[in-house]
Amino acid sequence: MEKVLITGATGGIGRAIARRLCRDGFFVALNYVHAERAAVALRDELNAGCRLPRAAAFRADVSDRAQAEAMFRAAGDIDVLVNNAGIAQQKLFTDLTEEDWQRMIAVDVTGVFHCCRLALPHMIREKRGVIINISSMWGQVGASCEVAYSAAKAAVIGLTKALAKEVGPSGIRVNCVAPGVIDTPMNAAFGPEVLRGLAEDTPLGRLGRPEDIAAAVSFLASPEAGFLTGQVLGVNGGFVI
Repeated sequence: MEKVLITGATGGIGRAIARRLCRDGFFVALNYVHAERAAVALRDELNAGCRLPRAAAFRADVSDRAQAEAMFRAAGDIDVLVNNAGIAQQKLFTDLTEEDWQRMIAVDVTGVFHCCRLALPHMIREKRGVIINISSMWGQVGASCEVAYSAAKAAVIGLTKALAKEVGPSGIRVNCVAPGVIDTPMNAAFGPEVLRGLAEDTPLGRLGRPEDIAAAVSFLASPEAGFLTGQVLGVNGGFVI
C-alpha cells in the first residue's frame, strides 16, 4: 500500500484530502501542529472498520526543520507528499511587520522546502513519486491586503515548476493546486457578506468546497496524471482564468 503524507491535515481542505486519498487506497499519514484532538478523531475515522490501520497522526511544525525530520523518521518512506499546511493573513502592506512576513514565509514556503527535501531521497531511490503543493489563486494574480500570502503562494508555484524540471528525470512528478475561495473555517473570517460577494464574482456562482480540492489532488496523485508535471491546476470556479 502506498503511503501519502498530508501536511496541515486537520484543516478543512486537509481533512477532505485525507478522506479522499484514504478511499483511493493510500495509507494516510496525517500531519498536525496544534489540533491534536482533531487529528486523532480523523485518524480514528479513517481506521474505523479496517482490519489493518489505514492512517496515523504525526505532530510537527513543518517550518521547523528538526520537527519535520522527526516526523519523516516516524512516518517512514513517503510515496506521495501533499504540502497543504499554510497560514493566511489579511493586512495592509504598510501594517505588515517583519515578524508577520517571516512567519508567512516560514510556514507557507520553508515548510514546503523542508518536506520536499525530506521526501525526495526515497522517491529518487525508487525512481517514482508524487509531490502535490497547495498554492492559491492569489499566488497567480495577487490579492490586495494579502501581499505576504500572495508572495508566499507565488513562491510555491515557482518551486513547483523548477523542482518538476529537476526531478522529472528520476520519475517524480511535481504539481500544484491553486484553490480559489473555498468554504473553510479559514475563509469564514471574511464574514458572510464578503463571502456572498466572492461567490457572486465567481463564474460558476458558488464558493468552492474542500472536496473540490480533494478531487484535484486525487487526480494528480493517480496514474491518470502520469504525464503531468510542473503544472498549476486552478480550482477556482473560473474566478481566475
